[in-house]
Amino acid sequence: MTELSREAVAGVDRSDLLADILAQPSHLRDALWRVESAELVPHDSPGGLVVAGMGGSAMGGALAAAALGDRASRPILPARDYGPPSWTTPETTVLCTSYSGETEETLGCYEAAGALGARRVVATTGGRLADAARGEGVPVIPIPGGLQPRAAVAYLTVAALEVAAICGAGPRLHTEIDVAAAHGEELAERWGADGNDDEEGPRALARELHGTTPVVAGAGLTASVAYRWKTQVNENAKIPCFAHQLPELDHNEIVGWEGANELCPFSAVFLDDADLHPRLRRRIELTRALVESRAAWTRVVSSLGETRTERVFSLVLMGDLVSLYLAVLRGVDPTPVPLIDLLKSELAAA
Repeated sequence: MTELSREAVAGVDRSDLLADILAQPSHLRDALWRVESAELVPHDSPGGLVVAGMGGSAMGGALAAAALGDRASRPILPARDYGPPSWTTPETTVLCTSYSGETEETLGCYEAAGALGARRVVATTGGRLADAARGEGVPVIPIPGGLQPRAAVAYLTVAALEVAAICGAGPRLHTEIDVAAAHGEELAERWGADGNDDEEGPRALARELHGTTPVVAGAGLTASVAYRWKTQVNENAKIPCFAHQLPELDHNEIVGWEGANELCPFSAVFLDDADLHPRLRRRIELTRALVESRAAWTRVVSSLGETRTERVFSLVLMGDLVSLYLAVLRGVDPTPVPLIDLLKSELAAA
C-alpha cells in the first residue's frame, strides 16, 4: 500500500495545507460571525446576485448556488472577468470576492459595478479592494489572512449564502451551515492523516488517480463541486484535470472516450447525490459502464449528509483531500503555485 501516513504527508506538505483543509468545519462557523460583523443591511435586489471573483475566490458563489438549489428565488451567477455581466443594473447586488484584495479582474468588476449603480458588497482580507470599499462606504466582509485563497472556500461560500439571503435571492441557511460544520468534523476525523484508510476514502481515491489524468463529472448539486475537484487537482497536485456535467457531457464528451486509450491513462470520477433527478442517476450508471473499458479506472463518489449544504461540503472536503494526497504521492508540495505567480509577475510588467 502506497505510503500516506501523517509522517509521509508532512514530509511533502511543508506548509501544512492539510490542516487548513481539515479546518473547513470551523471555517464555516467562523464565517457566520464574520458576516455578522460586517453589519450588512437587508435590501431587495430583483436583479439577483452576481458573485465576481477568480480562481479559489470565485468558488464560493458557485457552491452557494449549489447549496441553495431550487430554494434560490433569484439568479445567483458568477462573473469571472474584468466586469460584471452586461445585464447588471442598479437592481442587482454584486459581491466582489478577492482573497488578497489585489485581483485585477475583481477590482475591475468592483469599479464597473459601481459605475452601473449596482449595490456592492466586498469579501476580502484587505488590499486595494478593501481600501476602495471602505473609502466609498461599501460593506466589507473580513476574511482571515494566512490561508491559500483556495483554502478559504468555506468563508467565501458562507459570504455568498449570507449576501444572497440579505438581498432576497434565497433563504438564510444558518442551521444548515451549523449542521454541515458538525458533519464535516466527523468526516475530517475519519479522512485525516490519522483516520481509517478505508477503500472508499480520499486516500484510496488518490492512489487510484495517481498516474492518470482525471476527468470529473457532476450533475445538479454536484456540478459545481466537480469543477472544484478539477481546480484543486490542478493547483495542489499540479497535473491536468478536467470537469464536465451531465447530461451535457453525454452529448459530446462521451464520444471522446473512444480514443482515450491511444493518448494516456484517463480516469473517470462521477459525483453522485441521492437527490439527483432519477434520469441523471441513470445516466451516471450508463455513462460509467460505457467508458469503463477505455479508462484506467472509474469510480462513483456519493455525497454524504441530509441537507444540501452538508452534502456539498462533504464532497468539497473529499475532493480537497484527494488532491492533497495525490500531491503527496507525486512528491510535490501542494501549496506553491509557481506558474500562477509567474503569470502575475509578467502581467504586472506588461
